Amino acid sequence: MKVLSVNPKNLDALAEIEEFTDKQVAEILAGCEHGFAGWKNIEPREKRKLLLGVSELLKNNLKKYSRIITDEMGKTIHEAEGEIKKCSAVCEYYANNFEKFLSDVEVASDFKKSKISFLPIGVVLAIMPWNFPFWQAFRAIIPAVSAGNAVVLKHSSNVSLCALEIENIFKEAGFPENIVRTIIVSGDKTDKVIANKLIRGVTFTGSTDVGRKIAENAGRNLKKCVLELGGNDPYIVLENADIELAARKCAGSRLLNAGQSCIAAKRFIVSEKVYAEFLEKFTANIKAVKFGDPYDDSSKIGPLVSVKARDAIHKTVHDYVEKGAVRLICGGVVPDNKGAFYPPTILEVIDRSKIRDEEVFGPVAIIFKAKNDLEAIEIANSSDFGLGAAIFSKNEAAALEIAKNKIESGSVFINDYVQSNQALPFGGVKNSGFGRELSEFGIKEFTNIKTVVLN
Repeated sequence: MKVLSVNPKNLDALAEIEEFTDKQVAEILAGCEHGFAGWKNIEPREKRKLLLGVSELLKNNLKKYSRIITDEMGKTIHEAEGEIKKCSAVCEYYANNFEKFLSDVEVASDFKKSKISFLPIGVVLAIMPWNFPFWQAFRAIIPAVSAGNAVVLKHSSNVSLCALEIENIFKEAGFPENIVRTIIVSGDKTDKVIANKLIRGVTFTGSTDVGRKIAENAGRNLKKCVLELGGNDPYIVLENADIELAARKCAGSRLLNAGQSCIAAKRFIVSEKVYAEFLEKFTANIKAVKFGDPYDDSSKIGPLVSVKARDAIHKTVHDYVEKGAVRLICGGVVPDNKGAFYPPTILEVIDRSKIRDEEVFGPVAIIFKAKNDLEAIEIANSSDFGLGAAIFSKNEAAALEIAKNKIESGSVFINDYVQSNQALPFGGVKNSGFGRELSEFGIKEFTNIKTVVLN
């Protein structure tokens, strides 16, 4: 069976790639287990050199890797370049910090001596999505290999060229064989890979429904699991917000990666006193954004990942309009352009009871009016998701208090849009998953946190 890679801008086929056989997958897993045996004992100085070598390779081939991303999943070339730069940064971050993060910790106890060590667990399976095909993979791979593990990447089939290139990058940078490998298999074969005794941990980024199945299988086979799932991120605009700033940041977040981001703003919850002003300024920002050819510098968003995805979003928009849940402010019309294009769209909520708690994975903004700041917080927390959130307020002390103690999410940004950063833990609560990527917390997810006692 072959996997087809398609350019969403013009629907041209980029490549047909043969799926790996069960035998090929088994050989790769066995190779990674063998590679891990040596990698876990590699000298820190050599590991640091290799990580920095990956970073340099990314920098030196920025245009090449960016074009692969843009051609295969449609984001603008400018955004693709930013993605590669983030991958380079995460390599440098862990190169400079892994030894400190994994150092033994002496603990005072009832014993003569006790300490905690952080040791690699083995081969980790990374099941990654298409929307940030390099960054999502790198933010899973780099902490895991920095901890001393080997990684097998099972990427989304529609970004198989990205997946194969990622493996090549580690080979070119001089990594030992079988430390980072890619397998090209369909989703229905993933369960078998997870169940393989050589897989010791699983990290997954994707939809909540698929995440449940991954967690069930990992749990059944007693494998450590980290899940970064969907989000329905609330952006709360309080009564004392800087409306110019809020409108600009909210528009930028909603249209990031053509709206195809787990942590993009999804629900805009605005206090009644500033609602009209915000809606006016937000609409102006959204309407000013041009969509089109991702290689055109004037295009701020490119096509969606596929016509199928575009059509599903369009159906959701018009289902909401037809049942009286929302009023269409702008957008909502499929253009004549060839390709998977969709215009920036704003929906003003009329009837909250008719709005499903779902993630609209495209350039569609849904705006709620709250009676006051308290109701805005209540609406924000009414979702079953809890990945990220943002608060806009001039009162920084009050905003910090709300962010820490009143918003149910894995991260909250104040007066800015939610974003991942290599130095900060990333992940969600509720239906947005569990576990953390990045930072010191991320590198320890796939370690054996071992207690050693002398008495």
